[in-house]
Amino acid sequence: MTVQTSSRSPDIVLTSRQAPLTGDVVFAFSHLSWDAAARRGWFGTEDRLAKGLVAHERARRVLICDRVRSRPLKLVRDRLASGGTPFPADEHTRLLSPLRLRRSDPISQRGLRRTFRAYDRAMERAATQMGLHAPVVVTTNPLLAGFAELSWARAVTFYALDDWAVHPGYRRWWPAYRESELLMRERQRRVAAVSEVLLARLAPAGPGAVIANGLEPAEWLDLREDDIPSPESSGPRLIYAGTLDARLDIAWLTQTARALPGATLSLVGPILDEAHIAPLRREPNIAIHAPLARAELSRLIAAADVGLIPHVRSALTEAMSPLKLYEYLACGLPVVASDLQPMRGVDQRVVLVREGGNFAAATRAALALGRADEATRCSFIEANSWASRHDALLDLALA
Repeated sequence: MTVQTSSRSPDIVLTSRQAPLTGDVVFAFSHLSWDAAARRGWFGTEDRLAKGLVAHERARRVLICDRVRSRPLKLVRDRLASGGTPFPADEHTRLLSPLRLRRSDPISQRGLRRTFRAYDRAMERAATQMGLHAPVVVTTNPLLAGFAELSWARAVTFYALDDWAVHPGYRRWWPAYRESELLMRERQRRVAAVSEVLLARLAPAGPGAVIANGLEPAEWLDLREDDIPSPESSGPRLIYAGTLDARLDIAWLTQTARALPGATLSLVGPILDEAHIAPLRREPNIAIHAPLARAELSRLIAAADVGLIPHVRSALTEAMSPLKLYEYLACGLPVVASDLQPMRGVDQRVVLVREGGNFAAATRAALALGRADEATRCSFIEANSWASRHDALLDLALA
């Protein structure tokens, strides 16, 4: 068995300043709209960033730009949708929702240049209409950051949430992502990335920073004991909350389920690769659940004894900053995780397992650690708030 524990705080590479800078900010989503982010409960990194910028005291005026959407598809979804969260538009805050006929971005570089030239013009018009003064652009869109000139912006910052050029779900655009990265260097874009590995791969020619994922304190500090569901069994409760696909190490999960027959392993999230996870359905103490609403998911995590992140080592997982890692620790859980760079140094209660190691034995070690006391749990939440992450991003974008 190879088990390591980590004790270092997350690295954030920033230039310290005595007086926080302020300015006008334009933020462009990568794969979402404001309405979509609201409907899914603001749980993702770019969701939190958009919402945080709208209320941030250092952002004088804010223009939020939805991902370009298909006009026909939008009409269909608008008919089916109910409720929704209105955008809080006022003289300081506006929303741009550009539309086009096609559903997805083109694959050719010529098509991408044409697409993002049009998006660039729409953003510039909206910024001018708002009267933004020397605005900075922040985007999580890896194609917009490279293919759009954005010459009207004082500075452009790309916030990299994943290595899209190795993401299997976006294979068709891999050459385009690599070309966009070259263009970002040529244009000396500022780059923030969720991990050191990802920042090194992007190798920005301009300023860079490592800014990991974070937490919304109100979501986790307010968990009361009576909010936590009663255990369904007397044995240990282990949880994995996230996408169920090829990034999961099936052998490790099977090994752990069989080594701890009295434990319950709950896997919660959208199934993107049924064939990959199918072997787990044969294990009697593994329960696979559909995605849950945010409030229900947070209570389920809080009711567990150990949080699991059994990711296989790949170019994608080596660069990720798993949001679930912070959420497990926010509930006071010890965590068992693959020994990947973004998992290291986050908290001493993270038990790391090297490739080929014994995940079941590491899980027993985590169970022996037990839950964190309330003071430790609350301290971790405050130290890793989204507000602190957004401050770090604005330090980079506004400098």
